[in-house]
This record gives sequence, structure tokens and C-alpha cells, in this order.
Amino acid sequence: MKKLTSCGLLALLLSLPVYAEQEVNNAVEQTVTAEVTEAEQAPNEGVAPLDNIEPLPTISETQQADAQPPQDLSPWGMYQSADNVVKAVMILLLLASVATWSVWAFKTVQLRLTRGRAQQALNELVAARSLAEANVASHAFKGASLALLEATNLELELSDNTSPEGIKERVSARLERVHDSAAQASQRGVGVLATTGAVAPFVGLFGTVWGIMGSFIGIAESQTTNLAVVAPGIAEALLATAMGLVAAIPAVVFYNHFSKTVAAYRADLSDIVASLLILVSRDVEQPMAAGEER
Repeated sequence: MKKLTSCGLLALLLSLPVYAEQEVNNAVEQTVTAEVTEAEQAPNEGVAPLDNIEPLPTISETQQADAQPPQDLSPWGMYQSADNVVKAVMILLLLASVATWSVWAFKTVQLRLTRGRAQQALNELVAARSLAEANVASHAFKGASLALLEATNLELELSDNTSPEGIKERVSARLERVHDSAAQASQRGVGVLATTGAVAPFVGLFGTVWGIMGSFIGIAESQTTNLAVVAPGIAEALLATAMGLVAAIPAVVFYNHFSKTVAAYRADLSDIVASLLILVSRDVEQPMAAGEER
């Protein structure tokens, strides 16, 4: 009996740690289960649902919200929002462009008329055998050709009873003065085209540089490099360069065209002068030839 009792006590002592560990595990499991159940059953008080949370705006969206670019990005809208200096440059270039097209319209009509009159007078002088016949056909002379014919007649009247060589020299000198005056009158307005073609791009570039400087100053003050803030100012500045090119390109083209036309008109006047000198030489030498025959 004593042995059996000792064995039972020993077995009981050995089983006590295992039993205690099982009880602890059961207690832990019951506690965790109770806490999970309470968490599931408790309402979500003070917690906003995830669907109602608005996302925070990004940096670019915030900068775009703060930036206020001009609504009208047309040329007129950019002009209105430009700096005063850039506006003055644009107005100056606009006036230069208007002057260019005005000179083109005026010189086109003028040179077409003057060249037509000069060629008609040249044909009459080439067909005439004497200065008297040219005077008969003088009703067809207008402008510089008529001035040349009148200058010839005036010098012949003033140079009566003189040597033929002296008459021809004086007539040639008088015709040269009238020729130069007419040629100079034909070049009026062409200088405006030359000046506009040479200066307008630089004036537009000045407006662009000034506008870009203003844009960089605005960037430094606003402390942002957002394209929505920078782009309008740069576009306004580049508009000045575009206007400068719009004024300069037609001016250069028109200047080259009118230079050739004026040169052709001066050649027509030179032909008229040569024809008049031929007629004068023929008239003053005929009496001498008749005297020699006698």
C-alpha cells in the first residue's frame, strides 16, 4: 500500500505542470476570443469611413490653384496684359508695319505710272526726226519726260547764236540736273522700307528681352517655377519679336523690288536724255551742214 501510495503521489506531482500549462493556454484563448468579439460588436465611433476622406492636393495642383494665368491668350489679350514698355514696342512695330504697306501701295501706283509715261515719251522721241517734231508730240509727255523736254527748249532759247558744241554741253548739263531731280523723287519712301527692314527685328528683340526680364522677376517674387505662371509672360515677350518680323520681312522684300523698279525707271530717263541730245545735235548741226554745201 505504501508503495502504491508513493507511486500515485509521484504521478500526481509529475502531471501538475502539464495540467497547469493547459489551463494557462485555455485562459489565454478565452481572453483573446472575448476581446475579438467585443471589437467586432463595438460600433466605429469617431472614425470616418475611408470613402469620405478627400485626398490631399499635390504640390502641382496647389500651385496651379494659386496661379492665375490670363484667360485670353490671343494676341489682343496678351497685348492687354503686357508691360507698358512691351506695349510701346508693339505699337511702334504696328505703326512701322502700317507704314510699310502704305509705302508699298503708293510706290506701286507711282512707279507704274511714271514708267509708263517715260516709255511712251521715249517711243515718241525715238520716232521724231527733229526737236520740232518732238514738240508737236509733247501732248503725250507727262511728268519727268515733259520736264526734260521743256528744259531742252529753254536752253536752246537762251543759247541762241552760239557754237553747237556749247549748246550741246549746256543742254546736257541742264538735262542732267532734271534727270537727277526726277530720279531722286522716284526714291522717296524707299528709305522707310530700308529702315524698317533693318531696325524692326532689333526693336522686337528689345521688347522680348524686356518681357522675359519681367517674367523672371515675377518668378523670383512668387518663388515658383510653375509653367502656368511663367508661360504667359514669355508668350507676351515673344509676341514683340513676332511683330518685329512681321514688319521687317515685307519691308525687305518691298525694298528689293522697288530698288529694281527705280533703277529701271532711271534707265528710261537716261534714254530720254540721250534721245533729246541726239535731236539737239541734229538740229544745231543741220544749219552748219547747209552752209558748208553752199
